[in-house]
Amino acid sequence: MISVQLPITKQPTNPLEIFAFIKRLIGALRPAAAAAPDPVSAGPRIYSRSEHSISRALISDNALKVLYRLRKAGYQAYLVGGCVRDLLLGREPKDFDVVTDAHPEEIKAVFRNCRLIGRRFRLAHVHFGEEIIEVATFRALTREPHDEHVTEGGRILRDNVYGTIEEDAFRRDFTVNALYYNISDFSVIDYVGGMDDHRNASLRLIGDPEQRYREDPVRMLRAIRFAVKLGFTLHPSCAEPIHRLADLLRDIPAARLYDEIVKLFLAGYAVQTFEQLRHFRLFGSLFPETENCLARENGGFPLIFLAKALERTDQRVQEDKAVAPYFLFSALLWEPVRSRAEARIAEGENPIVAYQEAASKVISRQIRHTAFPKTIGLPMREIWLLQSRFDKTQGGRPFRLLSHPRFRAAYDFLVLRAETGEAEPELAEWWTRFQSAD
Repeated sequence: MISVQLPITKQPTNPLEIFAFIKRLIGALRPAAAAAPDPVSAGPRIYSRSEHSISRALISDNALKVLYRLRKAGYQAYLVGGCVRDLLLGREPKDFDVVTDAHPEEIKAVFRNCRLIGRRFRLAHVHFGEEIIEVATFRALTREPHDEHVTEGGRILRDNVYGTIEEDAFRRDFTVNALYYNISDFSVIDYVGGMDDHRNASLRLIGDPEQRYREDPVRMLRAIRFAVKLGFTLHPSCAEPIHRLADLLRDIPAARLYDEIVKLFLAGYAVQTFEQLRHFRLFGSLFPETENCLARENGGFPLIFLAKALERTDQRVQEDKAVAPYFLFSALLWEPVRSRAEARIAEGENPIVAYQEAASKVISRQIRHTAFPKTIGLPMREIWLLQSRFDKTQGGRPFRLLSHPRFRAAYDFLVLRAETGEAEPELAEWWTRFQSAD
């Protein structure tokens, strides 16, 4: 005989509450009737309010509204993921994510200000003016490799399958991202040892690392990003497979990798991220032509230039200044463009034509790996092509260049080149004086 205890709540009266109550009853029965999702799981470790540092005062009022309203409607509701992790670190979360046993359509029925998004996994966005609280349904564990929604290599194509909170915990990527904050008693629920890893500043994958990377190779990039951002050490079991599996990134849609690159390099830790990506052979899967140039660098100029560009990017982020993604990509792809153009110029090609052809070639090859939009590609091309025009300092050409819409970005690019020894410092100084001259 199975004994089940449910939290005491008011007796359900309307159909929505009755349906939610039945779902909770079924969810409570599942762990008792079936084997645990993971053999090492001995149930969650509950950390009471006195055992952690999270305070409701640090949580968004709108996130609290979502949590309380879902619970009032008869559903489970928890804060989860990066917001819990950051609150434990004493950082201000960028956003707050909620997870629940309510299905997307049921969430939408609770909140009028809700929109459902996503195909691979349906999510609910609850809008409060400019703030959006993302609400997800508990996900089930990955099915068998022969499942029709899993590739032969193990990569998950679709996982719109709902489960319990325990399944949801083991379905997440890193232990420190699988902590649940329970608004009912202000406790933190830990199924996977995330609190211990948090204390040890260790980033560890849940489950077998190689299998998790094969399920979604982008997890390798996320591992680098989180380790650098949090100042954590990548657990040896998670670090070892990356060198062997780096090439799996080539199978990821190019548009998705563009989004990941923006997250990697525009978070304020671009220099450390770049170093770690190269160390684990991941950079070559993202920027193969740039990696080839760095491997045969002459005098260290490509590496010094790129490191300086990334350092400047980090400085702007830390000063809360805007950073244009096209400038970052211009720096990341500059050496392939420059070396290709200079080779054509040495053969007698007109410099402007040589740079035009080099830019077109490099961009066409790069978008196979990272499909950046035209709003990135066009400014990149302009920055590169304007570099050859800075040499013309006589007559009316400087005035025409000064009026170009992309002059400021191209000038900053020239200064960067001059600081790293690629361009003449006197030339950059001339343009600096010319801008402020009467």
